[in-house]
Amino acid sequence: MRTRLSLRVRATLLGTLVFGLLLTLGSVLLVTTLEDQLTHASDRLSRSRVDDLLALAQAGELPGVLRNVDDNGVAQVVTADGDVVAASPNIVGEPPVADLDAGPRAATGTFEAPDDGETETYRFWFASGPSPDGPVTVYVGDSLESVSEASAALRHALWIGVPAVVVLLGVVIWLLLGRTLGRLDRIRAEVDDITEDNLHARVAGDGVEDEVGRLAATMNAMLDRLDAAAQRQRELVADVSHDLQSPLAGQRIALELALARPEAVDVERLRREVLGANDEMERLVGDLLVLAALDARTTSEPALLDLDTLVIEEAARARTGAAVVVDTAGVSAAPACANPDDVRRIVRNLLDNAVAHARTRVSLTVELAEARGGDRSWAQLLVADDGPGVPIEHRDRIFDRFYRAESARSRDGGSGLGLAIARGLAERNRGRLDLVAADDGATLRLRLPVAAAVGPGEIGSLVPT
Repeated sequence: MRTRLSLRVRATLLGTLVFGLLLTLGSVLLVTTLEDQLTHASDRLSRSRVDDLLALAQAGELPGVLRNVDDNGVAQVVTADGDVVAASPNIVGEPPVADLDAGPRAATGTFEAPDDGETETYRFWFASGPSPDGPVTVYVGDSLESVSEASAALRHALWIGVPAVVVLLGVVIWLLLGRTLGRLDRIRAEVDDITEDNLHARVAGDGVEDEVGRLAATMNAMLDRLDAAAQRQRELVADVSHDLQSPLAGQRIALELALARPEAVDVERLRREVLGANDEMERLVGDLLVLAALDARTTSEPALLDLDTLVIEEAARARTGAAVVVDTAGVSAAPACANPDDVRRIVRNLLDNAVAHARTRVSLTVELAEARGGDRSWAQLLVADDGPGVPIEHRDRIFDRFYRAESARSRDGGSGLGLAIARGLAERNRGRLDLVAADDGATLRLRLPVAAAVGPGEIGSLVPT
């Protein structure tokens, strides 16, 4: 069975390995750079000494012992006949260190030369020039031992220091990851303990505003949404149960009475009671199906429609049996681009809501309205009633599902889904539904994209402001 390493172990190993490789490459580069710099410095010094000795030889002032050479270097001046006329103290009396065909321009090479009883490798520079006694060749070199000793000392230090630093870094990474991952593991454990029975619980933050702190805040925000969704689900079950209970109870009572006294059954009344309750349940189930489609993010096919014509048709339907006046004097032409069935249901829900709350009149206004900035127009429907308005404490919730003020529940007996469905359908058609006045009666505003403003492929990008 393959063993999987923990994130802490993998991150520590990876970080340590990468840093170790980088540190090793840096060490190699450092040693190479040191050797190059020491060699270049020695070359510059040797070339300058060659020039100085050639100048002294040409002036006839060349001393027999060349003392301007450090302990790690050698210098020698040789005539064309191979006689050594000047040398550094460490090779006085020695034969020529080399026999090369030198020119006036300095050249470089390596050679073996004695140094206090030892033979060392030198990197030297040489050139020839005139003197009162004839042409001479100058050899000046510096021992490579100093460069190798310096680089060896550095390599030795790096062989000890680099592993120690890598190990220390691994320990630091391990400790830091342990602290960070410990905070993450605490969040995981707290979230793991949260079930549907305690969605009110939240992740305890530690007050640190970093990525882990923001993760805790994000988890709490997600739990808020889940808690709200669960609460809405519980409210949905309670509201649906409440709304279905009344028609089911009415049907049961009517049927039980009919069965108990079949000879006294009023067939017409029984039909009205049973079918009326059945219609009420069908409307509720239909509303729930629409909400389910909206939650599933289903799309609708937009088409060109005359909003004014559709509003007038629905107003005529709303007048049937209504105790209030439905005024359409403010309806004017307004082409829109939306799904006709969706728009019809929106208008119907708005009219039913207004008629249920109006005292004497519902006023409808259809017009074209410019969006903010005036660069686009929208088809706009205003539905105003002269009812009691919407109390301040209810204005933020009138579009919530199953939300009904007690006064509204007692008056219209609706399911509390009409405005929620209307807003959802409006947003599905790239429109917007808002409450724009609520003190003296209520005014709801629907905005939909205007047909003339929509080009090919542009329907999905329109959002009113």
